[in-house]
Amino acid sequence: MTNTAEVSNRTSGQPDPDTDESAPNTTNSDRARLAIVEAEAAEMRDRWMRSEAEMANLRTRTKRELEDVRNYAVQKFAADVVEAAENLRRGLDSIPLAANSEAPVVTRLREGFLGVEKSFLALLERNGIVKENPVGAKFDPQRHEAMSEAVSNNHYPGTVLHALSSAWTLNGRLLRPAMVVVAKASETSPTDESQK
Repeated sequence: MTNTAEVSNRTSGQPDPDTDESAPNTTNSDRARLAIVEAEAAEMRDRWMRSEAEMANLRTRTKRELEDVRNYAVQKFAADVVEAAENLRRGLDSIPLAANSEAPVVTRLREGFLGVEKSFLALLERNGIVKENPVGAKFDPQRHEAMSEAVSNNHYPGTVLHALSSAWTLNGRLLRPAMVVVAKASETSPTDESQK
């Protein structure tokens, strides 16, 4: 009959220390195998961690790209709508100023167009399209396109004096830069030193 310790040693893969004469060599061999297995486990863990990090980055990038698509998919349409808003404003600017002697129909027509413009701009804002009036702001090449310069004794150089068209943004991203006239220095204009 076999001893229970011998059976358990055989099934566990460990040699019986009483019968195996190569026990010291087997222990070294087991240690070497254990070191190899631990190295492989560490390598697999490292690969797994890198894969997890890569997946997290992919999820973040995909989420950002989807948000961009959602926010800016209508960019071309928005640019066309902005052109219509600018044309409406040009039309309103071409109407003569109100006078006491004008016909009541002209007054109502002007007020009607102003109301249409106001509601149109509100509709655009509700959909993320915002008009920015740059007059009085410092010239920003990221948001403004300088059409000309004009000497001004009342403004610091680089100040936007007049806007030929407004800047428009879609959810914070520039759709169209403002076309502006910028103040330039003259001998009697204020300097940047006095602004500080």
